[in-house]
Amino acid sequence: MFLLHEYDIFWAFLLISSVIPILAFLISGVLAPTREGPEKLSSYESGIEPIGDAWVQFRIRYYMFALVFVVFDVETVFLYPWAMSFDVLGVSVFLEALIFVLILIVGSVYAWRKGALEWS
Repeated sequence: MFLLHEYDIFWAFLLISSVIPILAFLISGVLAPTREGPEKLSSYESGIEPIGDAWVQFRIRYYMFALVFVVFDVETVFLYPWAMSFDVLGVSVFLEALIFVLILIVGSVYAWRKGALEWS
């Protein structure tokens, strides 16, 4: 039989972790000042008067580098637990991780050949 009382700590944690952000938003909405004016509606640039338009178009290279960084960051997140338990997992998991790394290498070689990693 499935016993729900075994998960009491989980439900308490879930309830508390849901209530705290909701309370924070409600309290800040009640206590925050709501005065609007030209100073409040202007953009802020480190205390300097803004010059030009606030909508600046960035080059696609920034996004490509960010995307490559995120891919390899996620790779590290996936490979770290595997590396910590490598001795108990066996050969099949090693082959799966090898395929995973090979797919990432093929993707990075493709991005390199397409010129996505060239800055200039």
